[in-house]
Amino acid sequence: MKTKNLSIKIVIALVLGIAVGSVCNLFVQAAFVEFIDKYLFNVIGQIFLNLIFMLVVPVVFVSIVLGVVGVGDPKLLGGIGLKTISFFLTTTALAIIIGIALALIFKPGEGKSDLLKSEDVSSYQQTLNKDNSQGSAAKQTFDQTLINLFPKNPIQAMTDGNMLQIITFAIFIGIGIIMVGSKAQIVHRLFEQTNEVLMYIITMIMRVFAPIGTFGLVAHAFTGAGFGAIQQLGMYFFIVLLALFIHFFVVYGSAVKLLGNYSPLKFFKAFIPAITIGFSASSSSAALPISMNCTKKMGVRPEIASFVQPLGATINMDGTAIMQGVATIFIAQISGAQLSVGQLVTVVVIAVVASIGTAGVPGVGLIMLAMVLNAVGLNPAAIGIILGIDRLLDMTRTSVNITGDAACALIISRKEDKKLASQSESI
Repeated sequence: MKTKNLSIKIVIALVLGIAVGSVCNLFVQAAFVEFIDKYLFNVIGQIFLNLIFMLVVPVVFVSIVLGVVGVGDPKLLGGIGLKTISFFLTTTALAIIIGIALALIFKPGEGKSDLLKSEDVSSYQQTLNKDNSQGSAAKQTFDQTLINLFPKNPIQAMTDGNMLQIITFAIFIGIGIIMVGSKAQIVHRLFEQTNEVLMYIITMIMRVFAPIGTFGLVAHAFTGAGFGAIQQLGMYFFIVLLALFIHFFVVYGSAVKLLGNYSPLKFFKAFIPAITIGFSASSSSAALPISMNCTKKMGVRPEIASFVQPLGATINMDGTAIMQGVATIFIAQISGAQLSVGQLVTVVVIAVVASIGTAGVPGVGLIMLAMVLNAVGLNPAAIGIILGIDRLLDMTRTSVNITGDAACALIISRKEDKKLASQSESI
């Protein structure tokens, strides 16, 4: 209920921001608009963004350490665990590729855009020029790119916000905790407790600051934007929704048919109760009992459903990956940037790796998006523009995520049943 109330507040803030910003743009004297925008709208919005950016490095680092430790659990290293993780990571990669491809085809942010103010674009250009002067990943040789994945100084990497190096360091810490075993139990527990604190802070920031922050950011954008900006946001909304539907029906439907030898129509029909709960509650955890019950009715073995679907709620974030793909291209387009193939690959890799161990808490997706944008030199200030619309898409994303968990459980269960049947026949 609290998540639903937060979504309503953010949507209201989005509408008010568009209305107030547009009225100021059309009917209020320029001098007064400049004053109120600079000292009210922009201040509110930037405080909210700073609170989000404050958590980017710690959340990414701690989440990936815990994700690696979790994946390294002996129970997960068996055949079922490896198949489950492989399925989730593959579908997450496909999800973000679908999002990027549709955004490149439809170009929602192309053309004259006032969604980012001139000072925001200038800030972006300065960041990009700085990255290019230092030798960005797109201009480095292949061997230098590989070398730069490994930090000489992890603290410096965190200070600079070098996400690829932070991820590499986090993976090594996670592997170290696994290898040391019980002796590192205190360190493991420390990371778990730190993660709990960070998730609480994110939840608090979203509840207290997200509505007013959304209003400030959107009003700031629309004081200098025309109604064409609304059209661009509408196109962004449409493309994310289209990508979600394609992934839902085509990717999951094909996987169920080809890998599980099960009717996609029968699968989707049987899973409607869980989809409905996931959509209305906007929470994978809330839908988990219904979701597991639906898969068991399809013939999924209870022990597989009990293992695969809760794990999926942690590491399977296909809907969020789609949003990150579309949002990255959209923000690049409204900024007047052209991402290289190397940068697009970076987006895919970071989004897939970041999905491991990232909790399904409202606001974490924004932090992960900020990480992706930083990694390719884009201006994270544009996150505020899509925040309100993104909340409208969150319910659909949840439905996509839990359907992917169920599809994986069904496929693995049917493969295990087939393997047992073959073994029985051979005996």
